[in-house]
Amino acid sequence: MNFLAFADGAVLGAALIIAIGAQNLFVLRQGARRDQIFIICLLSSLIDASLILLGAMGLGSIIAAFPSLVPWASWGGALFLIVFGVLSCRRAIWPEPLQTGEDTPTTTSRRKAVLLTLAFGFLNPHVYLDTVILLGGIAAGYAMHARIYFVIGAVIASFAWFFAIGYGARVLAPLMQNPTGARSLDVIVAAMMFFIAASLIHEQLTAID
Repeated sequence: MNFLAFADGAVLGAALIIAIGAQNLFVLRQGARRDQIFIICLLSSLIDASLILLGAMGLGSIIAAFPSLVPWASWGGALFLIVFGVLSCRRAIWPEPLQTGEDTPTTTSRRKAVLLTLAFGFLNPHVYLDTVILLGGIAAGYAMHARIYFVIGAVIASFAWFFAIGYGARVLAPLMQNPTGARSLDVIVAAMMFFIAASLIHEQLTAID
């Protein structure tokens, strides 16, 4: 029973986390640029782990009891994604080719990397739907001793995924060493950020109607 709970947590956690979203694109971009990637991967994983754990402890029920919080999170998340998309457009117009080498300084300060990772981790309401409500709701169906293994499986899947895409993105480094490659990635990132922001806004406008 415990192994099955662990396997269920790992598989379901991976299925929800792997979907391409703003957070994953941010990690991929930073990984391709080899820019503060360890702290970004670690913090992204810890954010997911904390939300999964809180969901398993019943936070999803609390969120469901206060539906008015969801629109605020959606509008805030949309605004953040639009701003990040605009900045990506700016980098696409004036690309910053990746410089490699042991002595090459990163372009993002650690403080800025932490703040951006926190924003991508907490300002997207879909994150709460996936980790807190869906995974948390499924975890709640297990007995407490099995629920622990479910949560461990989901958390391990999260850590494995973020570190895999963060450090695996280094294969894109040669592409990022020229302005065209850097521009192309930022155009894709900007387009996805605007698309996700538009979907959040559409959801809220539809709810108002």
